[in-house]
Amino acid sequence: MSRMERAYPAVRKEMEDMVDPAIKEQILSELDRLSPELQRRALDMVHSLNASAASGASLRDLLGVVGTLDKQSAREMREAIEEHCERVDLYEW
Repeated sequence: MSRMERAYPAVRKEMEDMVDPAIKEQILSELDRLSPELQRRALDMVHSLNASAASGASLRDLLGVVGTLDKQSAREMREAIEEHCERVDLYEW
């Protein structure tokens, strides 16, 4: 168990149960209103999201490195992300 998991039991609980019942219910409700073709597209999107999530580091892996970054490096990283990564291209999809 990582230092973060010991310090924050809620994080451990989140790792154990990643499904939010309220969100799941909303998704199912919205799916009921879609045509079969759009339901298939939604399923394809979920498959795509799962595939991209599976290729990255797990939450458990990330928790293992919590607190290892010095303040200066963290500030520089945050600034780079804010400057270069938080842009939305509405025509990307």
